[in-house]
Amino acid sequence: MPWAPAAVVVLSLLTTSCAGHEGATSSPKAPASAPHGYVEGAQEKAEQQSRLLINDPRTGATRVLDLITGKTHEVTPTTGTTGLTTDGRFGYLHTTSATHVLDGGAWMVDHGDHVHYYRAAIRDVGRLPAGPGARVRSDAALTVLTDEGGRARIYRRTELEKGQVGSARALPGTHAAVVVPYAEHLLAPTNDGKGSVRIAVYDREGRRVASPAGQCEDPRGDAVTRRGIVFGCADGALLTREADGTFTTRKIPYGDTVPEKERATVFRHRPGSDTLTAPAGERAVWVLDVGERTWTRVRTGPVVSANTAGEGAVLIVLETDGALHGYDIATGEQVSSTKPLLTGAVDAGGEGDAGPVIDVDRSRAYLNDPKGKRVYEIDYNDNLRIARTFDLDIEPALMVETGR
Repeated sequence: MPWAPAAVVVLSLLTTSCAGHEGATSSPKAPASAPHGYVEGAQEKAEQQSRLLINDPRTGATRVLDLITGKTHEVTPTTGTTGLTTDGRFGYLHTTSATHVLDGGAWMVDHGDHVHYYRAAIRDVGRLPAGPGARVRSDAALTVLTDEGGRARIYRRTELEKGQVGSARALPGTHAAVVVPYAEHLLAPTNDGKGSVRIAVYDREGRRVASPAGQCEDPRGDAVTRRGIVFGCADGALLTREADGTFTTRKIPYGDTVPEKERATVFRHRPGSDTLTAPAGERAVWVLDVGERTWTRVRTGPVVSANTAGEGAVLIVLETDGALHGYDIATGEQVSSTKPLLTGAVDAGGEGDAGPVIDVDRSRAYLNDPKGKRVYEIDYNDNLRIARTFDLDIEPALMVETGR
């Protein structure tokens, strides 16, 4: 299927203005013999180059907080923002009329036995035409935008990396949930015409090549793990995997009937981890161990947000008292807590909306305090110790971490 022009408006790049930012880089010339891992226009570093992308929906003010230097960079405002997501490098600021793409200038490339870390200039990329409810998922080659009606458009990742949106290609049909790139294919939860939703597998040219067995009623929520793609379903989760070119699915049921309001519909986890978290109603958190194919329901106080680094780490829960609480996932026992960190009252059930969230990487967690205009860095391996506090000039109601 040929690539059709996308109706996009490309915003002016920030390359010039970012050249003065500490941590932004000019484009180095390619060496005569490029070393392994060389990326034109980027500097390779020995450690993770984490940055926080932050937006204040009230004013549209947008900032990039460099966690290596501790400095904050001002970028082009995005007004009317309803959500902010990331694929590890690009931030996607969702509005009622479009999705604005911001290159955070920090990312990693995982080769399995080793990892490359990069930093480059922060810059605007442009706008993806999509209204409310749009969702973006990416892999190393493709970025897919699924609109509220289930129609998906595919963008070449290399174009975004060059600082432009480029043309888009439509994936045939409409889909029951977000389309996710995986294993050089596209996974699309699709109505099978018989009242069920199954995973349709498309190749990168948009041809449907497989329909593995396995149903997922009312799919909501998804996560990319090393063991495959997880889709949240009414009765648990559906894991889709690829091995030797063959796609299979496996249901991970809750085990008991779970009321709709207690379903896992928004997953959060450390990138690269196989341990997922999701609110389980207002006073509990689901922990899904994808490797063991098990759900654990941890009883907590009223939940605002939750996350974990996995692999034996504590479950971190922000509760309505404004404090972080650490729970042992195996026993459900609370093992640590902080003093109240947030300014003003905090409501339960805030996941997915503008408000406080917990982002986790390999050594730290980050909590945004919108009303207090600050971000906390938490050492979750040291009883939730506050390692650093970053004061800001805007309300960081929306926040994601890049460079991971």
